Order: sequence, then structure tokens, then C-alpha cells
Amino acid sequence: MAENAVVQSDSWIWGWLSWSRSSTTMLRAAEKKILSCLKTAYRGWYVDIGPVVGNADKIWTISLNEESPKTPIVLLHGLGAGVALWCLNLDGLAAQRPVYAIDLLGFGRSSRPDFSNDAKEAESQLVRSVEEWRREMQLERVVLLGHSMGGYLAAAYAMKYPERVKHLILADPWGFPEKPSDYASKSNVPLWVKAIAFVVQPLNPLWAVRVAGPFGQWLIESTRPDIVKKFTPLLKEDVGIIAQYIHQCNAQTPSGESAFHAMMHGFGWAKYPIVKRMDQLKDDIPITLLYGSRSWVDNTVGDIIKQKRSNSYVNVQVISGAGHHVYADKSETFNKHILEACELCDEIEKPTSSNVNLKITDDSDEYAAKDDEEGSKVDRIEPPELTSSRPRST
Repeated sequence: MAENAVVQSDSWIWGWLSWSRSSTTMLRAAEKKILSCLKTAYRGWYVDIGPVVGNADKIWTISLNEESPKTPIVLLHGLGAGVALWCLNLDGLAAQRPVYAIDLLGFGRSSRPDFSNDAKEAESQLVRSVEEWRREMQLERVVLLGHSMGGYLAAAYAMKYPERVKHLILADPWGFPEKPSDYASKSNVPLWVKAIAFVVQPLNPLWAVRVAGPFGQWLIESTRPDIVKKFTPLLKEDVGIIAQYIHQCNAQTPSGESAFHAMMHGFGWAKYPIVKRMDQLKDDIPITLLYGSRSWVDNTVGDIIKQKRSNSYVNVQVISGAGHHVYADKSETFNKHILEACELCDEIEKPTSSNVNLKITDDSDEYAAKDDEEGSKVDRIEPPELTSSRPRST
């Protein structure tokens, strides 16, 4: 696997603090231990996509139920994540159709080449890598599901390769709304926090995990125990392996993270927000948006998209009790919505607002009591993905 050095904003820190206990072997072992809890057989391998960004890029891929003739689901993870964090969803989704999950180029076990520092080019490189992966896999059309940053890339992919996307599913997607022009003046962030944010702005988002060196796993366990706790239903007493996996995903060369840094406009927004480009997405591509009711992501963008695509199928669901990691917080409800979207594309070739009787489900009754009892607002203030080492931006 090619692992080219990355010229990136925290390279001096990366060189100075090369003492982190990290290796591809440790990452592979952590992933294997998590996926061993699956009931469905899976296989994992590298897909050679050629010189997309580096000289010989490879995408780490896992698949389940490949023999099914139904349209496959392809899963794109968020910033700092990898294929193993879909562990609560894989069995349920693979029960009915093929499922493919990939480590995006620059993340997880995939190659980590040197991406462009230009936002548009970095986005284009990531999108091209997904297309080259699809071409090598010989998948004609797919149901494309992206979470957070993966949702941003899924939408960008659907704009460029609409003939390859049968249904676009966006789970608490990052990078859709525009950054408010008056955000700085209206935010209640203390001056000292703003000062720190200004100082660390040139650094990659997850730099703190690498600065912590061998204490990176402890940092994740200490600052974000809520993320680890989400996976208890499957991993039980081995749930600590999640923090180890996240640490190993992010303690290595931050290649894809640098691409994200190039695309972001402040941590919570993109330089080229998707909502301003929705006219580039063909009207016959159905969209399902799944938001967590407790997430920091602005779910009103879903209504804006519905207005912009009045003749298209757009299904917006807000899952009560879920935060930004909606796929893990309410995995059964999440899986149900995904499978319903897949069944729709099986039944109707080109769903629209006129040929589908859209039923908006309400999960609030089921989870309201539990939400009131838990009273947690962690995911409402959490930053995107996996670390709370930055000032709140939304």
C-alpha cells in the first residue's frame, strides 16, 4: 500500500512527535476485532485504483452478501473514521442486499497520498477515487450512503456521475449550508476560545490526537466517552477497542484529513457548500436525508433542498434521540430508513414527488421518554466526527 508523505499544515508537529504508538498492523488488528462481532460473513481486500492522486492508490474495502442480485449499498464514512465504525449497521443492511464499505482515500487502511491544497481540486480527487473504485468493482449503479464528510463527497459524486447513483442517502451530512455572514458577531464564544481557534486554524482538525502521541487513545476515551459507549450493544465488554481503532485511524499520516482541511471554511462549513450547487444534481436522483435531533448539524437545510427540488423525491427524516453519529445512536431506526430507501429504488426506477406517496415517520413517541430520561446534549455541541479538541463552531 502506498503511504506517501504529506506536506500539510501540522507537518512540523508530525515530525517532532513521531512517538505515537501506531502502525498499520495495530489498525488492522483493531478493525478485525470489531468486525469479528458481525453475524454476517464478510471479506476485506485492497482495490487498486491506480494513480488517482498518488502513484499507486489502493482503497481498503469490505463487502457482505455480494451474491445478492439487488442494487448494492456503498458506505462512505466521515472524517477520522473507517469501515469498522459501521459495525452496528452492516448485519442489518446486508440481510437484504450487497453492502460495500470503503476507507476513503487518505483514511483508515487506504493509501495516504498527498492531496491538493486547493479545495475544489481536493474534492475532485476524492470524488475521482470513489469513481475509480466503482469502475474497478464493476458496479453499474449503487445506492450511495455518506455520513458527515462522506455525505458531502457522496453529493459531489452524484453531481459528477449521476448515471451511477440510483439513490443518494445523506446521514447528517457536513458541508451543506453556507456559513452565516454574521456568525462571528452573533456567536457567544469567549474571546480566549476565539484566540485559541485562530492559533490552531492552520492545523489539521485532529492534530490533538497525534500531539498526544501514545496517549492518543486515552485522549479519545477521556474526551469522548459517549462515542465509545454507542457501540456497547455489539461489543459489550470489548467496547474499548473502538477508541483504539479511532486512535489508529488518526495517529498515522493525516493525508485525507489535510484534504478535508483544504475543503473546510471553519470547521463547521465547506468553502463550496453543497446547498449552493444543488442545481447541478439531476432531478431524477432521489434523496433521503437522515438527521439526528440532537446533532450540531443544521437540519433545516433539508427543507431548503426540498424547496429547490420540488419535482424530485426528497425524504427528510429527523431521528429523535440521535446525535451527529446517527448511524450508531439509533442504529435500528437508521437501518430501517436505509432499507426503505433501497426498497423504493427497487420498486420504482425513478421516484419523484408525484409518483411516490411519501410517508414521514415520527420516531419521537418511541424515544421521547428515553431522551427526557437521559437528558444528554453531548451531540448537540460536539464538533464533526471524533474529537472535541476544537472550539464549538455551530
